[in-house]
Amino acid sequence: MATKELNDRALVLLKTLIERHIRDGQPVGSKALLQEAGLPVSSATVRNVMSDLEERGYLVSPHTSSGRIPTAAGYRFFVDSLLQVSPLGPQAVQAMRDELHPDKSAQELIQSASGLLSSITAQAGVVTVPRQKANQLRQVEFLPLSGDRVLVILVVNEREVQNRIIHTERPYTEEELRQAANLLNQRFAGQPLSRAKHQILAEMEADRASIDGYLRDTLVLASQAFVEDEPEEDYVVAGESQLLGSTTPEELDRLQELFFAFQRKKDLLHLLETCTRADGIQIFIGDEAGFQVLDGYSVITAPYGDGDGTVGVLGVIGPTRMAYEQVIPIVDVTARMLSSALSR
Repeated sequence: MATKELNDRALVLLKTLIERHIRDGQPVGSKALLQEAGLPVSSATVRNVMSDLEERGYLVSPHTSSGRIPTAAGYRFFVDSLLQVSPLGPQAVQAMRDELHPDKSAQELIQSASGLLSSITAQAGVVTVPRQKANQLRQVEFLPLSGDRVLVILVVNEREVQNRIIHTERPYTEEELRQAANLLNQRFAGQPLSRAKHQILAEMEADRASIDGYLRDTLVLASQAFVEDEPEEDYVVAGESQLLGSTTPEELDRLQELFFAFQRKKDLLHLLETCTRADGIQIFIGDEAGFQVLDGYSVITAPYGDGDGTVGVLGVIGPTRMAYEQVIPIVDVTARMLSSALSR
């Protein structure tokens, strides 16, 4: 619904009702709404306006009360048309800057950001682990160790050195390993490790019968050496227990499903990955997220980067009656500060 379809009185009453519901989580009756809104109208007028807002889909009457609560559509209208975002105070900004100090490692920054989002908003804070850029092979070297062990020295990207020990089917001489390294450097230097590994496995499968022993041994060595470490976690969540404080007894089953979703990760990760391709703040209210488990909850996200582009997304997950005017700038500033720290 466009804002112009509601008169000023209806806008004031809708805004007041939603703000009160965010504050105390209870259905709002016409008397309480009139008292809080301070409009020079009767309770009957307020009831008529509330009925009209209910017909438009912005409010609903729970069967246990004569009062009304906002629907997801009502919250969407509120966020898009009525919300006034509150700027962060200097103390909050300084506290965030202290937590997201560029001297910390990337993993420490991710943990700090998720904890920060949770502690400031009293909701669950989530930060995806930065997407690793594909490692480009610069040089590989093999050194023989005792028995059937070989030390692999990989130089990737500009100057990053990775060392790992692999176990081979037979012992190799230093000369054999040197020749294998020379061949691999000639063929694969400058390629992403993952692409080189894929090509090597394809060659081993296709030429199993005709491949000579020397090349086979070289490819076997490479298939073990060209391995990229997978991140241990897809995203970091902090403060799930914070959601208990804003959950009514009737909502506990739904909250338990959300906790299970945190553990399964798949659905939430899909949503968060989608947000990395968007610019700025993204707000999903209730079923807008596309997952039933988030019905009754809102997700507010923002992408963050490392100076070379977007590498992840962070955000807050909480009930639809969260304090949007406070949470939105917190998510925005946290993303900016995390990007700044990672860029340094």
